[in-house]
Amino acid sequence: MKKNVIVVTGGAGFVGSNLINLLIKKTKFKLISIDNYSSDTKKNHIKSNRVKYIKGETKNIFQLLKKPGKIVSIFHFGEFARIYQSFIYMEECLNSNSIGTNAVFKFCLKNKIRLIYSATSASLGNKGNDKNLSPYAFTKSKNLELLENLKKWFGFKYEVIYFYNVYGPRQISSGKMSTVIGIFENAFKNKKPLPVVRPGTQSRRFTHIDDTIKICYLAWKKNLCRHYSISHKKSYSILDVAKLFRVKIKFLKKRPGERYASALTNISLNNKVFRRYGKIDLKDYVSSFIKGWKFMKIKSSLKSIKKRDLNSKLVRRRGRIYIINKTNPKFKARQK
Repeated sequence: MKKNVIVVTGGAGFVGSNLINLLIKKTKFKLISIDNYSSDTKKNHIKSNRVKYIKGETKNIFQLLKKPGKIVSIFHFGEFARIYQSFIYMEECLNSNSIGTNAVFKFCLKNKIRLIYSATSASLGNKGNDKNLSPYAFTKSKNLELLENLKKWFGFKYEVIYFYNVYGPRQISSGKMSTVIGIFENAFKNKKPLPVVRPGTQSRRFTHIDDTIKICYLAWKKNLCRHYSISHKKSYSILDVAKLFRVKIKFLKKRPGERYASALTNISLNNKVFRRYGKIDLKDYVSSFIKGWKFMKIKSSLKSIKKRDLNSKLVRRRGRIYIINKTNPKFKARQK
């Protein structure tokens, strides 16, 4: 049986949907997404006849995938992935990250399928002490230990990629699973103060989604059974990020499980972590977002004016947007 299928768990999510989009462009494989849609959405579906979307839980992977012999690899990105929220929704976190992930590991091991697993800096930071800081970090660190043992016991082949505060297109900006940058963007659009958890000095290596999925793809393609980390070289404090938006800020009380730095260490790992760095700087991204949002607001406002006369045209000259009307020269408007 020809192996021509790649499975992406969490394929309707932020990282998963961007990865599927990249795999469509870079490979000729058919793709299957498994997602429970607890926080993900059909709006993230990639329009392609090569992609099949399945709604279901990873713990039921044996029932969901009827033809394992066709599967060459599984990108397992469909886990509960928030620190503070794992205290509130601990059962959901354990079901996904322990029961669900163990089922995926077992499925790959039984059917000799390569695994690409998304790890997190949250489980290895602070010299390894952060691995018990939250239910989320605990489950992720235990999964890494299990992978090492499966490799030692059965020769299990896998790649591990450590993510660092990923942001960019399709990120979650509302609801319980919102990302930091998503929350800030949403507040900015709605003219509300940006919420910053005290003390605000917590530092993060924010990494753009394009840089992240590029390393995921390269790790899969090279097939060297390695651990990789993908982050930006520069760290930002949460408060400094909020200040980039140049709007009001409101402070929230300190939360349990809060990390003060996102530094990767090799503690308790038998594998060397190959560090890779992203090219897209968060400061440039935020600046581009603000300019783009203001442009869209101006364009929307001018378009409403344009509709008053069908002979009007929307043009851009010397960096400004104008409404012109050759049949009625008095009817005009411009960006202020």
